Amino acid sequence: MVKIEQGWKDALGEEFSKPYFTALTDKVRAEYASPGNRIFPPGSKIFAAFDECPFNDTKVVIIGQDPYHGPGQANGLCFSVAPGVKMPPSLINIFKEVSEDTGSPFPQNGDLSRWANQGVLLLNSSLTVREGQPASHSSIGWEEFTDAVVEKLNREKDNLVFILWGSHAIKKGAKIDRNRHLVLTSPHPSPLSASRGFFGNHHFTKTNEYLTRHGKKPIVW
Repeated sequence: MVKIEQGWKDALGEEFSKPYFTALTDKVRAEYASPGNRIFPPGSKIFAAFDECPFNDTKVVIIGQDPYHGPGQANGLCFSVAPGVKMPPSLINIFKEVSEDTGSPFPQNGDLSRWANQGVLLLNSSLTVREGQPASHSSIGWEEFTDAVVEKLNREKDNLVFILWGSHAIKKGAKIDRNRHLVLTSPHPSPLSASRGFFGNHHFTKTNEYLTRHGKKPIVW
């Protein structure tokens, strides 16, 4: 039985009963149980993005790729780290753009649950990863599951904002109905690509303008 916020459980119930998801959960359990592996995030945080942003409250979707693969970093929300954990470079660049775009002060910690609690689904394409091995769980079934999450949101909700940074996220959002939702794309915030169009993308003010225009409360970034 998957422990996940009730709205998501209702929305994704069909996925949880499909053979691929059964195989996925078996693989994930085996990975966590193996004494030779360290898997992130902690097991209790695998579905944190859904638990902290209920299905019925979701207004914005930010798609990441993998959980952070260093000790103590991944907390189940893409790009986020717990208070007290050193901010990774991509997250620092995100906050630089937030500050430049909105005028908000640079935050004291990298915990993005404050965004999730306002209706921002911080969705990684893969929800688990081996220590030090990026993309190590990308082929075990998570991608199929998170594709289904994106499709469910695309089909059942109106006037969402999808924020897609980098080629992987843009590809994952290829089937989103642009007539029904706002899709914002740019290069990834990593130091390798942020200067090629992530900085200055104004995604945070564009998101709030769209939400306001459709009668939704803007996000305090």
